Amino acid sequence: MKNATVIRHVGFEDLGSLIETLQQQGYTVTYVEAGSGSLDKIALLNPELVVVLGGPIGAYEEQDYPFLQDELHFLERRLAADLPTLGICLGAQLMARALGARVYPGSGKEIGWGAIELSDAGKHSPLVHLAAEHTLVLHWHGDTFDIPVGATHLASSSQYKNQAFSWGKCGLALQFHPEVTAQGLEMWFIGHACEIAASPGVSVPQLRQDTARYAKKLEIQARQFWYEWLQSINYKATNKLVAR
Repeated sequence: MKNATVIRHVGFEDLGSLIETLQQQGYTVTYVEAGSGSLDKIALLNPELVVVLGGPIGAYEEQDYPFLQDELHFLERRLAADLPTLGICLGAQLMARALGARVYPGSGKEIGWGAIELSDAGKHSPLVHLAAEHTLVLHWHGDTFDIPVGATHLASSSQYKNQAFSWGKCGLALQFHPEVTAQGLEMWFIGHACEIAASPGVSVPQLRQDTARYAKKLEIQARQFWYEWLQSINYKATNKLVAR
């Protein structure tokens, strides 16, 4: 059995549709709750995969949330070793920071369902299953990041240029949320009630209506994306070990 260690920042932002694919691919899943003080117990080289999930704080707010510094140091070491690592939203921003790029408040909130446009590199990656002609994805962020030096830009949206990048052979950072499900988003609507109310043009009824329209298609496409990406990192990680 392979181990996927998942760093979670809020309880309702979980693996969503990814967990089923991980289990089908022979992974056991271990959640580590950010801020619990248990991050230092993760042996860097032990997990075959590390996933860093989203959350409503900034990747640059370590003065208020000191545990972020531990996450950054962990990611710095793991990415330097080119070990399979996935970051979603806040997780992607932390990956960018760990690789020396700037993370900062964007021009406005991007909350709701929308398309991503793939770069040439993105069109030749598993992200092709999430392209605009196949599905919309969920956006839920106000911060953005620069693409780290040496990383490969993969996707953009109409509001934010940098939506995804890859690092080395086994690192992937996604600003958007391909993991969400219709059922899981009901908990988001509760947990992020204050942010929704404070965001002009965003409302729970509209989010729920759009979720009913788009979430099922995303779940179908996301399963294909997750399967292909996991296959690719398994292949690359195996070849890396053989080369050593």
